[in-house]
Amino acid sequence: MSKSILILASGTGSLAQAIIVATQSGQISGNVIGVLTDQPEAQVVAKCAVLEVPIITHPMNSDRKSWDEELFLITQSLNPALVVSAGFMRILAPEFVSTFKVINSHPALLPNFPGAHAVRDALAAKAAVTGATIHWVDAGMDTGKVIAQREVPVLEGDTEALLHERIKIVERGLIVATISDLLASMENNHE
Repeated sequence: MSKSILILASGTGSLAQAIIVATQSGQISGNVIGVLTDQPEAQVVAKCAVLEVPIITHPMNSDRKSWDEELFLITQSLNPALVVSAGFMRILAPEFVSTFKVINSHPALLPNFPGAHAVRDALAAKAAVTGATIHWVDAGMDTGKVIAQREVPVLEGDTEALLHERIKIVERGLIVATISDLLASMENNHE
């Protein structure tokens, strides 16, 4: 039985695209039932259209509580086996992360460099190694239990853009492999 995945994305959609392509090729035994974005103009919207995946736009409004409630109801109605935060730049409400199985990809080796500027922070700290982390999402910022990590060396002359691009390549492979493993283990637990 194929497991359903809901992707949350705010940006270019390179992670979302990697996940969708992996489900379409059978590398992940699941299907992406939709991509929800809080940024209707984000590049992820066009990528989803090309890949024929439904896009759900849920722009942030001034009432954060009602936005959180609507996000919860949308997700509940889709009933995904797994929610994947792939470059979704919002902290999810405690009720959301305690109800749904949610994973996130982060461009650093957590617990080092949490937050929105992980690559810049790693360079500023003169780290010799950084990387990518896939972790469960809890009510904190990048504080959930680590599922998988891969190192990426910081090279001499790295700029934030160069280092982030190398991390993204690793991140795409890591998130696909992690989702595949998680869905397989969910499948085994239901037999």
